[in-house]
Amino acid sequence: MIPRKHIVISNNTFSKFLSILFLLFNGLQGFALSHHEVDSIKKLLPAPATLQQTPDTATINSLNKLAANFFKSNPDSAYYYGQKSIDLSRKIKYKAGIANGLLQTGHVNYFKGNAEAAGKNFDEAISIFKGLNDDKGLSKTYIAYSRMYNLLAEYALALNYLDKARIICLRNNDEATLTDCYKNIGIVYFSKGQLSNALDFYYKGLFIALKNDYTTTYAEIYNDIGVVLQNMEVYPNALEYFKKAIVVFERTNNKQAVATINENIGEVLLAQTKYDEAIGYLFKSLKTVKKQDDKDGLSSVYTDLGICYAHKNQLKLAIAYLDTSLQIADNFKIVYNQAYALNGYATVYNLIKDYRNAYKYALQGKEHAIKLGNISVRSNSALQLNKAMAGLGMFEDANNMLNEYIYLKNKINDNESIQKLTSYNYELGFAEKKRQLVQQQRERDLIYQQKIKSQRLINTIFLVIILAMIVTVGIYYRQKRKQQLINALLADRNHEILKQKTNIDDQAEKLNDLNTLKDRLISILAHDLRAPLSTLRGLFDLLQDDSISHQELLEMIPNVLKKLEYTSDFLDTLLFWINSQMENFDSSVKKFSIKELVHLEIGSYHEQASLKGITLIDNIPDGLMAWADPNSIRIVIRNLITNALKFSTVDDTVEISAWQEEGQRIVVQVKDTGVGMSPDLRDKLFKGKVNSKTGTKNESGTGMGMLFCKDLVERCHGTIWVTSQPGIGTEFMFTIPAVAQGVPAVI
Repeated sequence: MIPRKHIVISNNTFSKFLSILFLLFNGLQGFALSHHEVDSIKKLLPAPATLQQTPDTATINSLNKLAANFFKSNPDSAYYYGQKSIDLSRKIKYKAGIANGLLQTGHVNYFKGNAEAAGKNFDEAISIFKGLNDDKGLSKTYIAYSRMYNLLAEYALALNYLDKARIICLRNNDEATLTDCYKNIGIVYFSKGQLSNALDFYYKGLFIALKNDYTTTYAEIYNDIGVVLQNMEVYPNALEYFKKAIVVFERTNNKQAVATINENIGEVLLAQTKYDEAIGYLFKSLKTVKKQDDKDGLSSVYTDLGICYAHKNQLKLAIAYLDTSLQIADNFKIVYNQAYALNGYATVYNLIKDYRNAYKYALQGKEHAIKLGNISVRSNSALQLNKAMAGLGMFEDANNMLNEYIYLKNKINDNESIQKLTSYNYELGFAEKKRQLVQQQRERDLIYQQKIKSQRLINTIFLVIILAMIVTVGIYYRQKRKQQLINALLADRNHEILKQKTNIDDQAEKLNDLNTLKDRLISILAHDLRAPLSTLRGLFDLLQDDSISHQELLEMIPNVLKKLEYTSDFLDTLLFWINSQMENFDSSVKKFSIKELVHLEIGSYHEQASLKGITLIDNIPDGLMAWADPNSIRIVIRNLITNALKFSTVDDTVEISAWQEEGQRIVVQVKDTGVGMSPDLRDKLFKGKVNSKTGTKNESGTGMGMLFCKDLVERCHGTIWVTSQPGIGTEFMFTIPAVAQGVPAVI
């Protein structure tokens, strides 16, 4: 059957809260809540009279939220609160309240089969949302409108409204509503019998839902995919998807969602001729849809029960269920259920060999199925017509109808849909595994954040202690100085104090330099060693979790060794630079080849660039000889390449060039076609520590890299600058002294 409903999940605690609201506003009894719970929540709520006397926007917004949450548990209450919010909003001319109330009442109206009233509600809501430039409300109204037209088999109109909603969601990067939009597009294509297209949109929505952990939405889509598999007669897989969905909804006590899936499971069991089991699931569903007065659900469940009892030879009961189903479908113009009930009649009469009645109902079912456009319903009509015609002796027509049935069944189970299912299920397994890993990482991050908070508290305590000691020392020094000023030898003592102060300042300056050097070293280590250490940690995590095979481990070892070799080389370079900082920098200056140095650095980043789909270009000419500290220049080039890769993405390029200008200086350029940067960030880049932005793959940084590059280049008697445009790319350039051609290079 068609996946009829958009299932909404609700938190149990919030459901109790809503139940109390319902009790207070309507005076209903019978909720399973203690007097203590009622009294506690009453204290948090405004008096009911407040809604009548002094309506305000906050109260109206609460009523609309209440209506939305009641829709799946009690549509009548949803309509009441939606209409209440409209009345109050009109009194104070609150347009947003009117529009949201109309959306809720329209939803209930089409749910109960009143399409004309629902259309008026939606049209007025759309007009108001457009005037308010409320894209969120507009997209939700378009989606609700499309669901109504899908039930009426007006598929072109349904898809038109969904396309409008999709464009709004993409423009606003609203992935939550976009997922719902994709799911409903899939439902429309399913209703049209285009299963391949339906699968495309179902899985589009599913992957977004899994990525963002939209629990309710991915459970709904599991149910919808199960219905596609049910129509393709892949029953074990259909049941697997239904069970995935029902686990979520049973955990959250979403009764309507559970009712929908119970009906779908009942239909699978019916198709497998397990009639008693099917009836058990169908009665579970019937209990809920009766309580909610769900016309669509009632009609379809009654048809399923009628077919089940027909196969159990309880014909009077079967006909009674089918009569009720068709009456509901006719009254509320639910085309799918009309065709489904008519085919049910044909099935019953074929079973008792009343071929004239079977032919009559099968022919009517086929007419509705053609209007509906659903291949599954058409194939069922063709099968029943084939049986009826054969029973009436219309053998040529029966044969033609059999061929039509075979053609339609083959179309349902076309190779394209099967191939898509195989491909999508492979991607789905990967997406679910990724979601689980992300969830585990979030838990680890939470623990890590807690540790950081504890460490910060300890650091604060130590800081307070140190400040107290400093204050104490300061007081002591002040008293000491006062005593010295009283001394008879004031002039001599002042001279001595000034001399001591000069020595203290010199020592303080040296200490400050050492502290600055320490901070730089720590930041460099954090900045440049993070990536290789993360690679090693990831490998060990895979080994610990048994996530890779022995063969995969052997394949990864060369790359890991390369990372270790690069890390070791980096540490040697860094230690050499530290030595030059603490002693005499000028003694580290040497002649070296720019080409060889850049080639050595680029070799360590080809893998990283390849993983991101970035082209790394070495455009350094031979023969460029520089006079500077080669290890410092390596650190600068490494930082610039890393930065360019960090803010580039697929199909971007990172190019390293160099040339010699007049005046014996070499210009080195690192240019990328990445995301670029704003003028504000560009102007702050070399002036101090900046707030590091995450890269295109969520890479992080220290915010100190460019400051270090500036320091190193200036120590080599050069200058560094940057030009950048957002969305176009960035060019970093720096100069260093050149030497004459032919001098041997040292690296």
